[in-house]
Amino acid sequence: FFVYDNGKKDDPVSPRLDLAVVIYDTNILGFKGPRNMTVLLPGMTEDDQRVKINSSDSHGQGLLDSWKSKHMDNVVELHNKTPIWNDETQSYVLNFHGRVTQASVKNFQLVHDSDPDYIVMQFGRTSDDIFTMDFRYPLCAFQAFAIALSSFDGKLACE
Repeated sequence: FFVYDNGKKDDPVSPRLDLAVVIYDTNILGFKGPRNMTVLLPGMTEDDQRVKINSSDSHGQGLLDSWKSKHMDNVVELHNKTPIWNDETQSYVLNFHGRVTQASVKNFQLVHDSDPDYIVMQFGRTSDDIFTMDFRYPLCAFQAFAIALSSFDGKLACE
């Protein structure tokens, strides 16, 4: 899933910028279980401005291209925190500190590999049709909402 700003593709005055890429790895065992997700974000400058990454121009290297080629200087890579199997509930669980109250394959927490205790984003089910989302730096509300929406795609091969 690609998340862009409101710029226009191939417009030099107001180019379309990459804001996030969400990658879901397939669950190769075929079991229902936790998804493996990778989220790529533009890096931040020292004065907390988002690095402008433009994959739509002819020489631009976007977030996904940077990740594939391992050129990660201006890219932040997040992963879902690995849930732990709970024999009592017969499900995978994460500690949402009371914010998420129902088990769901859509529940996740995003962390940076260098600090797995700093939860950048968490998203999960609280009732049949209600979910909760918490996020913090370096995400903005739009990025977090787009990442959460990606979890509703019913065609994912990882459920």
